[in-house]
Amino acid sequence: MRIAIAGSSGLIGTALARSLRADGHEVVRLVRRPARAGDEVSWDPRRRFVDTAGLAGCDGVVNLAGAGVGDHRWTAAYRREIRDSRVLGTAALAEAVTALDTPPRVLLCGSAVGYYGDTGDRAVDEDAPPGEGFLPGVCVEWEAAAEPAREAGIRTAWARTGLVVSRQGGAWSRMFPLFRAGLGGRLGDGRQYWSFISLHDEIAALRHILDTESLSGPVNLTAPDPVTNREVTAAMGRVLRRPTLFAVPETALRAVLGEMAGDVLASQRVLPVRLLESGFSFAFPGIDEAITAALRS
Repeated sequence: MRIAIAGSSGLIGTALARSLRADGHEVVRLVRRPARAGDEVSWDPRRRFVDTAGLAGCDGVVNLAGAGVGDHRWTAAYRREIRDSRVLGTAALAEAVTALDTPPRVLLCGSAVGYYGDTGDRAVDEDAPPGEGFLPGVCVEWEAAAEPAREAGIRTAWARTGLVVSRQGGAWSRMFPLFRAGLGGRLGDGRQYWSFISLHDEIAALRHILDTESLSGPVNLTAPDPVTNREVTAAMGRVLRRPTLFAVPETALRAVLGEMAGDVLASQRVLPVRLLESGFSFAFPGIDEAITAALRS
């Protein structure tokens, strides 16, 4: 296959491109500058521009681009960056693929379990409505931006990803040094559910969506058994063989993180119903297995 990837320099995009190439597929990378190599396509999501000539012959287009949610404090300007980097980029790609004489078979767009907001102890699947707040609102707009492709008859799927367990990047990678130093601990009361997925299973699930013609619409990319922050803390301690005594009070999180603390403390108990129903099998379904796999990668 020939697959175009936006966001190919990020944690998930890099791993997906490596996986596809290892199996002999051709990967085209969207870059925000003039293309300098045969495997590059120029685009500018803010101007909603894509060099459509570079997408010709692609079997699938994957959009994983977006500013890191946890990279900066949520000022008004950075909230706009989080939103625009996702919505404008997705809109640009949706318009581009519909303009092709021969469009790709599938448009696979990134999304997040933030769509559901704070679900407390309640388990939710893909049929659940969006939650309330900034991140759910961004996810709703993010997914809606791909509608032109779906309306044009292109199979369109949204990968609602949970917390990716990896040492190589993302939010989880920041926890490993703390826990290795014996400074890890629960956040707040630790009762909030964390819907996680190993990086290995994240890539396998994305490829499963690309290959499975019956999958379209929202697909939750999370392990089948979400765990609480307390359970994550205990698992990190077990796998790394370190104490986990340093709890971070809610007041301290709010003082340091500002508005973002509400999402760190939110509980999201998300189940991958559509993924499992389509026959996907997790290599690392448990939290201890996912953490161990991250250490070995």
